[in-house]
Amino acid sequence: MHVHAKKVDGLKKVAAFLTLVGEEAAAEIFAHLEPEEISLLATAIEGVKLTPQEAFEVLREFMEKSEQTLFAVDGSYIEKVAAKALGEEKAKELVGKVEREKSVFDLLKEMDAQAIYNMISREHPQVIAIVLIHLEPSRAAEVLSRLPDELKFDVSMRMANITEISPSMLRELEEVLKTQIKNYTPGAKVEGVKRVAEILNYVDREAEEGLLGKIQEENEELAETIKKLMFTFNDLIQIDDKGIQAVLKEVTTDDLSLALKMADEELKEKIFRNMSQRAVQILKEEMETRGAVRLSEVEAAQMRIIEVAKRLEAEGKIVIGGKGGEELIY
Repeated sequence: MHVHAKKVDGLKKVAAFLTLVGEEAAAEIFAHLEPEEISLLATAIEGVKLTPQEAFEVLREFMEKSEQTLFAVDGSYIEKVAAKALGEEKAKELVGKVEREKSVFDLLKEMDAQAIYNMISREHPQVIAIVLIHLEPSRAAEVLSRLPDELKFDVSMRMANITEISPSMLRELEEVLKTQIKNYTPGAKVEGVKRVAEILNYVDREAEEGLLGKIQEENEELAETIKKLMFTFNDLIQIDDKGIQAVLKEVTTDDLSLALKMADEELKEKIFRNMSQRAVQILKEEMETRGAVRLSEVEAAQMRIIEVAKRLEAEGKIVIGGKGGEELIY
């Protein structure tokens, strides 16, 4: 019997797949089957003969099914199975193709809930349901909460009834989403928020708190974003020496060595000036030996130091200059 992966029934496809995964994995699968099912499969396996292309198609279909249903298969496992059956080059081609096909949903996962809502809110409820089912539950919930109540219920019901999505429908949807993602320009939104943060940096504290309070009532997430953008790491230069020393007492050398990798030279000098010679030597050595680091790690370290500075300011322990040109009295 010669098995053509695209033209055989379910039993023969399963038999073909089992010949590709190896005896150990096949035995594990058999352990979950009934005796009569094992008997049927054993008979079907005896007649399986696959060309490399047919083996490729069997594994490809298995990959597609695993992506469309509620169970997931580790990509490295699939690549190992495919490598045994097809060789490393073909295996990488198979896994790479599937990875490329799901990349649109990976891009969506990187977008914030409001951006996703703006992109899909006018689409058919079934399209919205398919998109949401591909997101992390927390992100999907954020998007769902923004929908009108009637649409929210419709989409929820459609999501609950999704058991399988045909590859052709998924490909069509991805093409639509690709176009929308290309047309999506988050820069305008980010710059707008950044501009508000810059303006609030120059108003007095009473006005700042009043405006942020109003924004928070309308959109808590937006208010938090503005707060984070209002004070940059390089703004630490506005703190006097005594204040810098207070901040340094509450931050770790690890965070400081990371944060200073992207700091202005003037700020670095100010920080070094407020440390002991021994502490500066240790810090510089750590910065040199650390090597290349991710931008996200540097930004996270800077944010932790900013949070310390903002907390100390709120407690009245330090003063951050530059707030609307307010004069400082010494």
